[in-house]
Amino acid sequence: MLLSTLLLAAIGTASVSASPSWMPGGGQVVINEDWKVPGDNPLYFCSDPKDNIATIKKVDLSPNPPVPGEPLSITASGDLSETVDEGSKMHLQVKYGLITLINQEADLCETVEKADLKCPIKKGELSLTKEVELPREIPPGTYHVLADVYTKDGDKITCLTATVAFHR
Repeated sequence: MLLSTLLLAAIGTASVSASPSWMPGGGQVVINEDWKVPGDNPLYFCSDPKDNIATIKKVDLSPNPPVPGEPLSITASGDLSETVDEGSKMHLQVKYGLITLINQEADLCETVEKADLKCPIKKGELSLTKEVELPREIPPGTYHVLADVYTKDGDKITCLTATVAFHR
C-alpha cells in the first residue's frame, strides 16, 4: 500500500516544522492531533486528509518507535478512491535535526515495487504487511520525514509527516 511504501522509503523518521520550497504556499506544516494517522505509529497527515485519494484506516509499527538493528514490521490498511496510475510522484524530505539528508522527487510506481505492488494500483481496499531490516548504523538523533504523494495531474494522494528519535 502507498502508506507502507512511504514508510519503506522514509523509514526512521517523521515531522517537519517548515514546508519545503516545493510545497505550494510554503509556510508551516502544522501538527494537529486530529490529523493523527490511526494505529501505533508516529505518523500525522500534513493537512486535513478528507480530500485525499488515499484514506488510511490504520498503520501499526512494531516496534514503535523503530530500533536500529532490529526488524521493523509494518501493517497498514486503507482505501483508494481512484486508481493510481503511472506518472504519480512522491516528494520525500528527510531531515536529521536541521540537516536535510534527502529532498527528492521519486516515481511512485517505481517506489511501490519495493512493497510488492505494481501500477496501476486499482481503486478500492488495500492492506499490506511488510518487514524491513533496519541498519544497526543509524546514527542516534531526531529524524523528521515529510512524504507528499500526488498523481500525475497533481491531485493529492496523501501527505504524511513524522518524527522519530533513535537512541544509543
